[in-house]
Amino acid sequence: MPLPADNHVHTEFSWDADRGSMYHSCQRALDIGLPSIAFTEHVDLAAWYIEDERTRRDPLIAPGLDATHHFHPPTFDADGYADAIDRCRHAFPDLRIVTGLEIGEPHWFAEHTAQLLASGEFTRVLGSQHSLQIGNDLRLVDEWYVGIADEKGDAAAIRSYLAATIELVEQSDAFEVVAHIDYLTRQIDRSGRRHDPREFEDEYRETLRAVRDADRILEINTRRPLDAVIVGWWHEVGGAAVSFGSDAHQPDAVAADFAEAADLAEAAGFCPQQDPADFWRR
Repeated sequence: MPLPADNHVHTEFSWDADRGSMYHSCQRALDIGLPSIAFTEHVDLAAWYIEDERTRRDPLIAPGLDATHHFHPPTFDADGYADAIDRCRHAFPDLRIVTGLEIGEPHWFAEHTAQLLASGEFTRVLGSQHSLQIGNDLRLVDEWYVGIADEKGDAAAIRSYLAATIELVEQSDAFEVVAHIDYLTRQIDRSGRRHDPREFEDEYRETLRAVRDADRILEINTRRPLDAVIVGWWHEVGGAAVSFGSDAHQPDAVAADFAEAADLAEAAGFCPQQDPADFWRR
């Protein structure tokens, strides 16, 4: 079976992809026979409080910290991105190169999001929930789970994250694909603790129904394999389609584990379309 399109790739135009390369990601996509590749660069506008001292010293974080230890992600270089897309399309005429963005919490920054999307060609737009309100602080989920959260608080965090994802899809129509619904549980895994989605089936199903009702596409993100039971629930609640995303931040991660992800999607009831770059549909 041919590999699906990779609809979630980061390059040097994403603030956290210091090893990213649009050119070499295109070469990787061509070498492995991808039908298309979408460059969905980060647009994060939230100011996150960074508690962990090691994180504060991270060379990607330190330059954006203010005096109160809030991190302000660098601004997306839309003009440089557009120029790089043009160069890559010229260099790789046999590869379908799709423009896009991954916008963090677009419902919180509706005006800025609308202005950005109107300013250029952005075909594949992902909506992401990267943040949670923890006490009085807005926290980047990644950093909060680096030695700060504990198993006792995992269940409440999972429920809060899924509730926040419902707000994301209900309060913004600026994006088409819901990225990494398991973003928070990815961090639980990083912390060496377990997460069984079956313990939160009601909450997952409620969230998936909200995604369905908002006419969005669910992403199968392969940076951490999405649990097959969640993909099955998506089909059971009537979800229309899935998108595949490697969430690659460097070229050699493009389309990582896509063969396994395709098998998972097919087993749940989703299949490729006549256009190989299309989403997989029921």
